[in-house]
Amino acid sequence: MARPTSAGILLYRRGTADAPLEVLLAHPGGPYFASKDAGHWSIPKGEADGDEPLIDVARREFAEETGHRVPGGEPIELGSIVQKGGKTVHAWAFEGDLDPAEAHSNLFETEWPPRSGRRESFPEIDRVAWFAPDVARHVIKPTQIPLLDRLEAALAERARSGATPASIDR
Repeated sequence: MARPTSAGILLYRRGTADAPLEVLLAHPGGPYFASKDAGHWSIPKGEADGDEPLIDVARREFAEETGHRVPGGEPIELGSIVQKGGKTVHAWAFEGDLDPAEAHSNLFETEWPPRSGRRESFPEIDRVAWFAPDVARHVIKPTQIPLLDRLEAALAERARSGATPASIDR
C-alpha cells in the first residue's frame, strides 16, 4: 500500500530588523488539538488524491485552510519530508503576507464527544500565526523543521548570488 501523500505551502515574509524573516504556520483545529501547542503546528497542507499535480494540491489546501489564495510569483521548492506517521509531505515556499485575523478554514465533522453518537463540526485549522524561524522550530512538528532549514538556505543562496532561483535541490 502506498504511503499517504500531502502537499503544502510555507508562506514567508520579510519582516523588521528584529525579525527579518517570518513564516506562517497553522494550528490544527478540533477538540483533540485544543490544548496542544508546541510541536503540533504545521505548514498549511493536505492530502493528495488522484492525478492532480502536487503544487496544485498545495495551492488548493492553502486556500481551504486559510481562506486566502497563494500569492503569485515563483515558488521555492522545498522538497519533501516524511512525518512520524509515514506520510510524505511535499512543500513549496512563496513570499507573501496574510493577516491571521482574516484567515478562516474549512470545516470537518466528527463524533464528539467520542461514542456519544453526536456529530460536531470543527475548523480544520483553528488559527494561523507568523513566527520567526527560531520560534517556529519550537512550535512546528519536528519532522517539518527541515522545511524551515531549506527555506533559509534558499533565501541565503538568493542573497549571495543575487539571483532568484525557483528551487533548491533536496
